[in-house]
Amino acid sequence: MSKVDLLVLAAHPDDAELGCGGTVAKHVAMGWKVAVVDFTRGELGTRGSVPERDREAAAAAKILGLTERINLDLRDGFFQNTEADQRKVIEAIRYFQPDIVLANAITDRHPDHGKGAQLAFDSCFLAGLEKIRTHWHGYEQKAWRPKAVYHFMQSQPIKPDFIVDVSDHWDTKMKAIRAFSTQFFQPNSREPVTFISTPEFLKMLESRAVDFGHAIGVRYGEGFTVRRTPGVNSLRDIF
Repeated sequence: MSKVDLLVLAAHPDDAELGCGGTVAKHVAMGWKVAVVDFTRGELGTRGSVPERDREAAAAAKILGLTERINLDLRDGFFQNTEADQRKVIEAIRYFQPDIVLANAITDRHPDHGKGAQLAFDSCFLAGLEKIRTHWHGYEQKAWRPKAVYHFMQSQPIKPDFIVDVSDHWDTKMKAIRAFSTQFFQPNSREPVTFISTPEFLKMLESRAVDFGHAIGVRYGEGFTVRRTPGVNSLRDIF
């Protein structure tokens, strides 16, 4: 067991950085322990090799100040919300025992993102069932269910249920994204052009953050959606 406050469950390396890198950096700066679990190694990606993406994910983890980052080695493009894959995610949830989980967008351009969102959501519930027995490196695990699961934004625009002010941590987010140098715009790269490797993609990412920030009166924001309405102790908590 390696207890953290916040856990990101993401289909691919770089999903966490793109979707909630500012929120992660902000909470690390607040003293929270934050970890990332990547479901796949992104082996079907057009650009970069698996070893390169492993190194990039490790570099981004250092930039964000993560407590830990692990990869479940699920099949990129072909993982499913099945018992076998759920058990791997359940083991990770019980290992980290997070209070809050951030997961992929519920619907998105890439089918792995929607699948990843559902796999994360279902596994968070199942991880709390005592009669599902799991082990981590030979040790039997205790049941654990996060208090909340929120979904970050990805390619498709979705109306957020709440927005986090990440103005002071935008530069850290972008530095972590650029750690994935094989995936994003590099003027001298000879790799094939992809949906996310154009300069316009990063401009879109920033413009969306500016739009979300404007909605709450700050410079940059990251939006999230919820499936279960969160409760508050008082109206002041909403601020």
